[in-house]
Amino acid sequence: MESIAVALQPHKDTVGLTAAIVTVIQFFGGVLAISEIRRRGSTAGFSVLPFLGGTAFCLLNVQFGQMLRDDGMIRVNFIGLVLHLIYVCAFYLYTEGPRKTAVWGQIGLAGALTVGVLSYVQYEDPKLVQFRFGVILTALLWTLVGMPLLGLGEILKKKSTAGLPFPMILLGSIVSFLWLLYGIILRSNFLVVQNLVALALCAIQLSLFIIFPAESIKPPPSPAKKSN
Repeated sequence: MESIAVALQPHKDTVGLTAAIVTVIQFFGGVLAISEIRRRGSTAGFSVLPFLGGTAFCLLNVQFGQMLRDDGMIRVNFIGLVLHLIYVCAFYLYTEGPRKTAVWGQIGLAGALTVGVLSYVQYEDPKLVQFRFGVILTALLWTLVGMPLLGLGEILKKKSTAGLPFPMILLGSIVSFLWLLYGIILRSNFLVVQNLVALALCAIQLSLFIIFPAESIKPPPSPAKKSN
């Protein structure tokens, strides 16, 4: 890894800027889901959890960026925070009456957990807080990246990846790869491990698109349905 870090060192700023730009582009991926919800006029078949998770992750990363005094990290995640808040509001607006209560409950739970983590950061030992906060963010990142795999059983059953968001997974792979390179340049084992696992999770999901088609294959019509 040291030889790669040395070779990439002259390109540190370029890699970091590219990673930041692609990350912001990835944040805009939620527009696709909201557009589909708007087209259908309902959130049936969609979950608010990815948007809530993205909101919490960006907010916590803004706090982490302040701890690291990293203005670039703060700016990128502030943009992500604003976008994900818009997505959550749009999701709620298109949620039908009876399901709004459940969405409110999920919003409340996500908010409580986020406030709990932020409160913990304020009172933890300054010598330990940066590492432990980083571990929390890493766990949340892996959860968000691996969330589409929760439907793996259904994918295997139907032999179709129709329910997986290919553009988001592809963008996630690119983002993870770029931050992995940046972590190597910085010689940050934490950043390397974080994005190496995220990249592996994305690779597993992308492999499903190779194994299974985006749409399930319909069986041919039975002879009884054919006209004579």
